[in-house]
Amino acid sequence: MIEQFEVVITPFNRKRTARVYLPEDYYQNDSRYPVLYMHDGQNLFKDEDANYGVSWGISEYLTERGRKMIVVGLDCNHEGYKRLDEYGPWPSEEMSRVFPVNEDSIGGEGKLYIDYIVQELKPMIDAAYRTKTEETSMAGSSMGGLISTYAACAYPDIFKRIASVSSAYWFNQKEIENFIENSDLSSIEKFYMDIGTNEGTQSIGSKQYVDSSERVHHILKNKITDLRFDIIDGAVHNEQAWRERVPAIFEFLFEEDSN
Repeated sequence: MIEQFEVVITPFNRKRTARVYLPEDYYQNDSRYPVLYMHDGQNLFKDEDANYGVSWGISEYLTERGRKMIVVGLDCNHEGYKRLDEYGPWPSEEMSRVFPVNEDSIGGEGKLYIDYIVQELKPMIDAAYRTKTEETSMAGSSMGGLISTYAACAYPDIFKRIASVSSAYWFNQKEIENFIENSDLSSIEKFYMDIGTNEGTQSIGSKQYVDSSERVHHILKNKITDLRFDIIDGAVHNEQAWRERVPAIFEFLFEEDSN
C-alpha cells in the first residue's frame, strides 16, 4: 500500500512528493514498524512513476516476502542540476568536466537536506504513522548512496542501518573520506555497499566508480563491524540493476526483522 503527499523542504522552500509504503495490513492492527528513508522516491515503487520506466519494485518485493516495515521515499528535484545540489554534501568543483554547466561548482546543499529529514520529515512521519522511532535506516543509489553515507556520519545514532548502492563517491571523494575518518560510527549496526564493474556514466568511467567505492570501503571496514561490500561483475548504473539487488540489500539489512 502506497500513500503519498506533498511536503515542503523548508531550508530551500521547495515542494516535493513523499511516498510512503505501508504493510498491506497496516490499518488492521496496532503494530509498530521500523522505517527506511530512501532518496529518488519516484523510482522506488511503481514503474509508471519511475524516470526511465523501471522502478526498484520495492513495494512488490516487501509484500511478496512479507517484510513488515515502512519505507519513506522522498522524490528528487528534477529542476536542472538541483538533484546534485541536494544530494551533494559539499560543492564539487569537478562537475564542470562531467556536465555542460556554467556554474563553478555543483552540490553543497546536502547538509541542509539531511537536516530537514532528521528535524522535520522524520518527526512528521513518526507522528503520522506507527513507527519504531529508534529503528531508522537510510538507503540510496548513485548520489543517493553518497548522501546516505553522509547521513550515517552526521547522524549515526539515528540512521543505524545504511545501504549505499552504486555510489557516486567521486563527486565528493576527499570530503566524504575525511568525514568518515573523523566520525564515530560505533552505533552503526549494518552497512551495505556495492558497485558494478560496468557503471560508467557521462565522463566518469567504470574503473573510477569501482576505485572510488573501494577507497571508501577501505576506511569503513575499520569503523563498522557488520559491513558488506559487493563488487558485481557486469552490473550497470540504472534502476533495473538496482532492482535485481533489492533482495540482497534487504536481506542483509533486515533479515532478523522479517516475519
